[in-house]
Amino acid sequence: MMKKLRWPLLIVLLALVAIGVLLIGQQPAVLQPVVAPVIQPAKGGAYTEGLLGSAGRFNPVLDFNNPPDRDIDRLIFSGLVRFDDRGLPVGDLADSWGISRDGTVYNFSLRPKASWHDGKPVTSDDVIFTIDMLKDDQSNAPPDVREMWKQVQVKRLDDKTLQFRLPEPFAPFMDYLAFGVLPKHLLGELTYEEMVVAPFNLKPIGSGPYRFDRLETDQGKVIELVLKSFDNYYGKKSYIDQIAFKFYPDAKTALSAFKEGELMGIRQITSDVLPEVLKNPELNLYTSRLPEMVIVFLNLDNPKTPFFQDSSIRRALLEGLNRQLMANNLVDGQALLADGPIFPGTWAYYDGIEHISYNPNAAVEALKKAGYNFPAGGGSVRMKENVALAFELLHPQDDLHTKLAEAIQSDWTQIGISVTLKSIPYDELVNNYLNGRLYQAALVDLNLARSPDPDPYPFWHQAQVTGGQNYSKWDNRQASEYLEEGRVTVDISERTRLYRNFQVLFSQELPALPLFYPVYTYAVSPEVQGVRVGPMFDPSDRFNTIASWFLLARRTAGKTTTPEIVIPTPTP
Repeated sequence: MMKKLRWPLLIVLLALVAIGVLLIGQQPAVLQPVVAPVIQPAKGGAYTEGLLGSAGRFNPVLDFNNPPDRDIDRLIFSGLVRFDDRGLPVGDLADSWGISRDGTVYNFSLRPKASWHDGKPVTSDDVIFTIDMLKDDQSNAPPDVREMWKQVQVKRLDDKTLQFRLPEPFAPFMDYLAFGVLPKHLLGELTYEEMVVAPFNLKPIGSGPYRFDRLETDQGKVIELVLKSFDNYYGKKSYIDQIAFKFYPDAKTALSAFKEGELMGIRQITSDVLPEVLKNPELNLYTSRLPEMVIVFLNLDNPKTPFFQDSSIRRALLEGLNRQLMANNLVDGQALLADGPIFPGTWAYYDGIEHISYNPNAAVEALKKAGYNFPAGGGSVRMKENVALAFELLHPQDDLHTKLAEAIQSDWTQIGISVTLKSIPYDELVNNYLNGRLYQAALVDLNLARSPDPDPYPFWHQAQVTGGQNYSKWDNRQASEYLEEGRVTVDISERTRLYRNFQVLFSQELPALPLFYPVYTYAVSPEVQGVRVGPMFDPSDRFNTIASWFLLARRTAGKTTTPEIVIPTPTP
């Protein structure tokens, strides 16, 4: 037996020796530690962006109706506060503030080093002067802004502190403090009417991160505006030295300019150019939820539509709508489905509320349970006690809303509801039909731009049923109490609780049918790094993080690391 094993054993031993020699010969060299380079932003460079529209006056008291002006003013001027992407106030010109226990007195302290671009210090007098301009009877500020400041007592305590005294507690007051502050030492001798035509508006001086450098005109129209980084800015200094804005009539023209190398960014990518932009690797897209909501208001107090008073019918109406298909097909996917009147991503939003999905079968069952069935003699409209599930849906007279209304009509027809469509110019729809409550159902947009505080009170409180904006005439005492307390309570955690309760109640009752929130799309060249866009309360909010954007970078020595030695597994 042993003699028969000698040769195989010798062969195995020789093989092991050979393998050992090979492994010794293949031992890797000693690997040296590697220093991984770190890319750090460097100061310098020029960024050029295309704005859609035309320039007007670069003055924050005059820019309410012109988005391109607001974009530019955001960089030139500062407010007392600004808002983060959750809608919470953070200091801008103000470095601190205090609020009285009863919520009626606000004391603000200005940053000691805040200065105007001409070197003069920013003072309390500048803030007070700007407020005087905002509340002037000739001001083009929104009516609620003018009325608010007419009711607030503003007191100068010293050069760097001031006080606001409200007639009653009003938690959303901080919204009204984000206005751009004007320099009194340059404009203080002018009336509002004189300020409107002042040369200042085309050569502004502010206190923001960028200062006016120059503008170029052609036949009396501004075609380019150039800003330079302000070296003495009190906040974080920007990396990008220069920002130039050029003006274009639409996104298509701006896209052509980008292709020609004239731009590095486009203010907004509209639906007509989105498919082309998505195929362009030379543009990075940033999307954000806009402060808008597409919604169907239901008149809960119209005798011709008694079924709207039944919350199960209202839920069935929402379940019968294929909102995702509408968003995909009609707005190119540039929308987020809405579950309630408070915007997602904000401090007040409650993500635990029920999401109602498209479920036509459940909608049909709900209608049957409520007693609405097809007539025995035939018909395509459900009825109950001679009351047909039929009503008129008003919608704005434009292409998008017409297509949305037609999609809504089609979905509801499939579950046995008859809808007649009527298109009306938007202003007429609001002024003549919604304000007068002379409608049955209406498809509209709620635009809450520049209102970071959710404050649902104006649209859903009982007191707003007559003469206010509670167009649905929702008369719910419990919801109203949540809203009453929410707008007078200073404590943010308590307000969060109250608005959470309101949202739960809203989702159960559905006094109106929220469809979706439109999305804003911003395009920037990959050359521009550090860009971040969060939820917006105005498209100019894209510049909230401008101090982190950069075009130039330098490599520096980073952390020393030793590469991992990997021994390959022998192949069988």
